[in-house]
Amino acid sequence: MSGPRRRRPSRTAPHVRRQEVYDAIVVGSGMTGGWAAKELTEAGMRTLVLEAGPMVIPDRDYVEHVAPYRMPYRGWNDRKALEAEQPVQRECYACDEMGRKFFVNDIENPYSTGDGKPFKWIRGRQVGGKSIMWARQSYRLSDVDFEANAREGVGVDWPIRYADIEPWYDYVSSFAGISGRREGLAQLPDGPFLPPMDLTCIEEVFRQGIERHYGDTRLLTIGRSAVLTRDHNGRRACHYCGPCHRGCITRSYFSSLNATLPAAEATGLMTLRPDSVVHSVIWDSSKGRVTGVRVIDAGTHEPLEFYGRIVFLGASALESARLLLHSTSPDFPDGLANSSGVLGKYLMDHTMGVGAMATFPGWEAYTFTGQRPNGIYIPRFRNVTEPSSDFLRGYGYQGWSARPGWSRGVDEPGFGVAFKDRLSGQGPWSMEIEGFGECLPRETNFIELDPDLTDAWGIPALKIHCEWSDNERHMMEDAADQAAEMLEAAGGRDVRRKMALVDPGLTIHEMGTARMGRDSKTSVLNGFNQSWDVPNLFVIDGAAMPSSACQNPSLTYMALTARACAYAVEASKRGEL
Repeated sequence: MSGPRRRRPSRTAPHVRRQEVYDAIVVGSGMTGGWAAKELTEAGMRTLVLEAGPMVIPDRDYVEHVAPYRMPYRGWNDRKALEAEQPVQRECYACDEMGRKFFVNDIENPYSTGDGKPFKWIRGRQVGGKSIMWARQSYRLSDVDFEANAREGVGVDWPIRYADIEPWYDYVSSFAGISGRREGLAQLPDGPFLPPMDLTCIEEVFRQGIERHYGDTRLLTIGRSAVLTRDHNGRRACHYCGPCHRGCITRSYFSSLNATLPAAEATGLMTLRPDSVVHSVIWDSSKGRVTGVRVIDAGTHEPLEFYGRIVFLGASALESARLLLHSTSPDFPDGLANSSGVLGKYLMDHTMGVGAMATFPGWEAYTFTGQRPNGIYIPRFRNVTEPSSDFLRGYGYQGWSARPGWSRGVDEPGFGVAFKDRLSGQGPWSMEIEGFGECLPRETNFIELDPDLTDAWGIPALKIHCEWSDNERHMMEDAADQAAEMLEAAGGRDVRRKMALVDPGLTIHEMGTARMGRDSKTSVLNGFNQSWDVPNLFVIDGAAMPSSACQNPSLTYMALTARACAYAVEASKRGEL
């Protein structure tokens, strides 16, 4: 397969013969594409799902139970191959020797950045997308988040509030299976949880220490995770094997491949076509509608066209916006559905990599078994009910406790039998918490098509312009200070602040770029993820987000997608699309 080329790209694909017309076309088979496939087919719509990457067959491709000693590089990766083929993807912890096949080849899928500002774009192109490798943390936004832009005069107002999306949060949570503990917080609404996973002894000590020191203003809870703690909807409970990012043969964690795509397939109304690189969306000016998509076969490079009455873009925040920017016409010279001029702008991610860690001596008699696929969560406490800091918005913490094994000897002096005997046991308990902060929507964070760089299929690559502002940096300084303070207050020793703010993109929560809003002049989509300009076009992934909040966003994407599909089905029945 040819690599990327530096040239002026062609903006059109050759015309091919007309094919059958589907009721709906869904671009992308990951978190949101899978939900769209399920909802549309269960509503009786013949749906074509297009995925740029290959088919994944769990019995063949999931490798969570493959031990490192059975791998050629003992799980440490073929470093030469990573440097040559995946120099960006390797920065994600999950891109290891067993899991790297679920990450893109960076040479075939290049991008550039503006002004030398780094952006680490982590991508998964296969059936299931990044829902195979996601960390499964599942939190709701609240009206603290939905009202923030309007309250502070930042960005545009969300066109919905919590009451609009609450039943859809309930709906997708009930199907997916979210384990967690009800805490009754206004800024982090509860849901229909499966039984929570247990805290370790040190996490319970930390929880009690926070409660003792801060009262009801802060708390620690077990992570709300899309991992089953009991059998649910035909899927088995998790058995704590650990390496979830390599797949899950028991389907214990939620992914499109484990749950929504099988549900869609069961209807008999889904056509799934992998290895289908979508080139652009077809616009018919005489109808004022989109009529389908142009596709390049990933293997043969053959140009194809597929036709549908409604098109749903769920390729990821950057890929969906890239498709729209590339779908130009006399009606939309700056990109399809871009009369507002904001398409590609207001890119956001979450800040990460800053916090603190400590040891907790005196608990050596306690240990743990298995590898719990979850950590703890400390919900946002800054700027919740009233301003309390010198920055806007807030952050939450994710964290974990552990007792290190033999690998701690890498950094410890020693030699001989006594040294090895000491390392055969576990080290002292430690606790680490890391802040995940909100990124404000700013016009200066944006994407555009690179005029010279194309991918392996001749499609223009993105140039990404993104950097943290002083607001994000000040927020993370506070997150480090508060993390250290909480650990010390709970009895931690040897407290160390961690200041390793990651580059934008590496939190893998990119969003914005085709935001929803209340006004067609300042947003791309309305409150149902529907294009203002093109009634039968919906964007259902993170591109639709007008603000980022600080919570992991995937559960919100799922709820918005289910809501958008229900709206589209009813509008289609009324003949509006």
